[in-house]
Order: sequence, then C-alpha cells, then structure tokens
Amino acid sequence: MQIIQTTDAFKAFIENIKSTTMGYRDPLAFGICRVDLGQLNVEKSLQATYPFINWNENFGSAAIFIKALAEQGINIDFTQSEVVCNINLRFLKNCLAAFTPYSDEAHGDAHKNIQVVSTLYTQMISSGSLEGEFKVTFIFDDAPLKSVEASYLKLYALSQAKVQLRGINLNGAFGVLPNVAWSNGSPIELEYLREFEIELKLANEYPHIDFVDKFPRFLQHIIPHDNTRILDTSKVRFGAQLAAGTTVMPGASYVNFNAGTTGPVMVEGRISSSAIVGAGSDIGGGASILGVLSGTDGNPISIGKNTLLGANATCGIPLGDGCIIDAGIAILAGTKIKIYPKELAKIQEANRDCVLKGEVFKGKDLAGFHGLHFRQSSQTGEVTASRSTREVVLNADLHS
Repeated sequence: MQIIQTTDAFKAFIENIKSTTMGYRDPLAFGICRVDLGQLNVEKSLQATYPFINWNENFGSAAIFIKALAEQGINIDFTQSEVVCNINLRFLKNCLAAFTPYSDEAHGDAHKNIQVVSTLYTQMISSGSLEGEFKVTFIFDDAPLKSVEASYLKLYALSQAKVQLRGINLNGAFGVLPNVAWSNGSPIELEYLREFEIELKLANEYPHIDFVDKFPRFLQHIIPHDNTRILDTSKVRFGAQLAAGTTVMPGASYVNFNAGTTGPVMVEGRISSSAIVGAGSDIGGGASILGVLSGTDGNPISIGKNTLLGANATCGIPLGDGCIIDAGIAILAGTKIKIYPKELAKIQEANRDCVLKGEVFKGKDLAGFHGLHFRQSSQTGEVTASRSTREVVLNADLHS
C-alpha cells in the first residue's frame, strides 16, 4: 500500500477505497483482537481480547483495514453479517503506511486504531505471533452471532456502554462460545484437561481452575470507572454494564451479561440477564431481580430510580421510580396485591397516566408504577401496596 503523506490525501484515499471496492459498506462495528486458541484444536477460538473497539464510528480506519486485507489477498464479502480475518505483519505495515499523516497523534483518543496497529507491529517484529493469533473482526449487521470474535466484540460494546443494554442482538452467543476452564484469566479447553489429566497431575502442572463458563469475568476485559467498586471479581459477568458510581458488594450479589445499572447503584443482590437498574437504587442483600428466563414470561425488567429492594426480596415486575419492596417479599406478575381506597387515590395521583379500579390487583397490573411500597402483614400474610413516603438515598461517600 502506498504511503499517504497528507490528511487530504488520506481522505481521498478512503473515498477511492469505498468507490472502487465492490459492494462496499461501512461496518456497524470492527476491531483488531488477540485470540486465545485451543490447546488441542489450534484452529478453535476460545476468547478474543480487543484493546479498542469501534462501534458505528471511525469508518476511515475500517476502510484502511479492508484495503490492507485486500493487499493481503483477502477480499471482504459485504453480504455477510460478520467477517473475521487473520492478519499478519504485511497487513499492519500497509495500515501504518496509510496512517502516516496521523502517526504523531497515535496516542490521542481520536486515533486509538493507529495505536493498536503500531503497538502490534512492534510486538510482532520483536516476538512474532502464531498463525491466527491476531484477527480483525467486522460486524455489518446486528444479526445473530456466528463467531467467538464477533460475540466478544458485542460483549465489549455492552460493557463499555457503546450500546444500550438490551440494545443489540445477542442470539447465537451461547451456541458459538465454548465452555472452557478459566485459569488466571486464560481459557483452557476441557478436552485438553481430560486428555492430559494424568500427565499434568503427575508433573504437578495441573492448572488452578478459577471457574468453568462460556463467559469470562467483567474485570478480565474491562477497566471500570474510577468511582465504581467491584469487591469480588466473580460477581460481574463480562457483557454486564456498570454505570459510574456503582458498587457491587461480595456475598449474594451478581450482575449477569446484558444487564446492569444506569447510574450509581448499590448492588448486594442479583441483577439477572436483561434486568436494568436506575440511578440511586439499592438492591439489598440477597434480593433478586428475575431475568427473562426465570419467571417473567420473557419480559425484561427495568427498575426505576431511587428504588429499594429489601434484603431477600424478589422482583418479577418492572418498577418505576421511588418504589420499595420490603425485605423477604416476592412481587411477581401473578402476586395478589391489595390496595386500600385511601392509598389507591395517592398512587393514582403519582401515576396520572394510569387508571386503577378495584382493591385487589395482580403484580403485572402495577408494572412500571412510581412510588409504590409493597408490604406483607406478619399476621395475615396479606400483601399490600401503598404510596411510598420514604426517600431512598444512597451514601454519597460510597458512590462518588
């Protein structure tokens, strides 16, 4: 590839690539990754690590990558929803030639792709790499996933908040991600451990296995915000999204993938897959927000701002702002809840767009309402809802 001398020449080169490449279209997402390959099946991808991902941005860099692949003899099929290609030293050298006008700015936020290419080029020159160890991934359509590399790219986009929770198609991820043993952040094929179990154990080389799963942990790939605390690495799965100021305590807490928080939140309970918790809320010790596969009939749950789930409470319906579920109570779609007339009027005043008639309601009838306080009588077991008069306020020192 020719050396580009000026920014104007670079822009013209990009336009030329797009106009002369058959079927060209900008990718939705792309990035260069390092891939952990199988110990037995060296063509099997176990994990993909992206130092930087692009989501609906930096299309000039994408064009350069596509042109560099063509120089390498690889032509992109733009009709596919995702494309994964091996890259080599020639690819990186061609990219650097095109990026010459910006080489002095390679460490700026606007040119992270140049930094990735430059750093990888230097590393390959000094130490080389295995065939297939480094790849470039393009996602052209938000379609069901077909590869480990594209699955990780989407999980990065979620955890780095480049897309909204529940905002992208993750279908197929469980099918393409292999179940592996994780040891100190590295994946190991279970088949490899079974085949060489005797040799590894007799040589005292059997690895310490931290856990077995398709997904790595959040902190293996993501650097959290300065005011975000995760006190146990096992409590947040990669693909979760934690807003600044979130605290995830040890114990019964857990945040699954495609789930998380939109502001400072205290998490001492379980936020299941696809559940979203609003700013200022408190998920008490052992409390559980049901996921789409655990009792919500496939309907994802959102929890509003400044809402409290008491210890060991269970939430199976969406909640608005300023709600409280007392400790130990399960509020599910079918739970019978009584609202006395005086409280009904107060609730109606806080939810003017909704109409409630009667005294006994199912939980699903109250989905999304603001200012509800759910209680249960210790004498009769009756579950009631009233207008909440208590303000849920997090300790500012813990979330700033």
